Amino acid sequence: MDKTTNGWLSGFAGMLIFSGSLPATRLAVQSFDPVFLTVARATIAGSLGLLLLLVFRETRPERRDLLPLVVVALGVVVGFPLLTALALRHVSAAHAVVFIGLLPVATAIFGVLRGGERPQPAFWLFSALGSAAVAAFALRHGIDASPFGDALMLAAIVVCGLGYAEGARLSRHLGGWQVISWALVLSLPLMLPLAWWTRPASFDGVGAAALWGLAYVSLFSMLIGFVFWYRGLALGGIAAVGQLQLLQPFFGLLLAGVLLHEQVPPSMIIVTMIVVACVGGARHFSRAAPARRAV
Repeated sequence: MDKTTNGWLSGFAGMLIFSGSLPATRLAVQSFDPVFLTVARATIAGSLGLLLLLVFRETRPERRDLLPLVVVALGVVVGFPLLTALALRHVSAAHAVVFIGLLPVATAIFGVLRGGERPQPAFWLFSALGSAAVAAFALRHGIDASPFGDALMLAAIVVCGLGYAEGARLSRHLGGWQVISWALVLSLPLMLPLAWWTRPASFDGVGAAALWGLAYVSLFSMLIGFVFWYRGLALGGIAAVGQLQLLQPFFGLLLAGVLLHEQVPPSMIIVTMIVVACVGGARHFSRAAPARRAV
């Protein structure tokens, strides 16, 4: 299997894992404060990441990697989880999840700025069409949504796109699981005391669904998903593999319908087919066009 195909398969696995993040967060914030949920998931995943680094005796990152790792931590360990948890206090998971369709554009832009990638112009056309389809779907079925919740989701998309691109760039020489583990460990000295300080006065009223939600976002969304996702971005290209997230809203909507009994509109099938076509087109034009040989 060639490197690009391997990258797309790894990215697809990561996207599937991330698809459950917003529905799981929605379950968790029904019993947990958004701030506690953010720091608790980072503390749990950071403790596991530290254990992995110690067991496999990974060498410490070089000094030049520390600032990019801080950017990763601020983007995907703190920023995106906190902003989405706050947003889900105002909007449903089925509405919030469609904003994930804007992540490929944000990731591709930061992939150009930070990763040095140069997709062909047609790539941006397919990426914009896919994002437009997702945005139109959101507007069509989210008229009653909270503007404040939508603003929080848009901010989450920006910081997450930066964290994805920066983490993928680091993964090329540090490794996928090592990047997210080091980012989690860097944030652990802050997250651990905050988790203790913001903990609920009592866990007696916390339901099983909220605990399962916390477990999922801590183990899968915060750690395991990134093992596949950063590997996919590093092997297949940040801009290209990032387009797989156009599919994430629809897998997330299916999960929201099954787990949370939220309404899933039939038009989702049509929009999903359009998005799949756009992902295919974006993949085809994700690499820079070969230079023409002089005659």
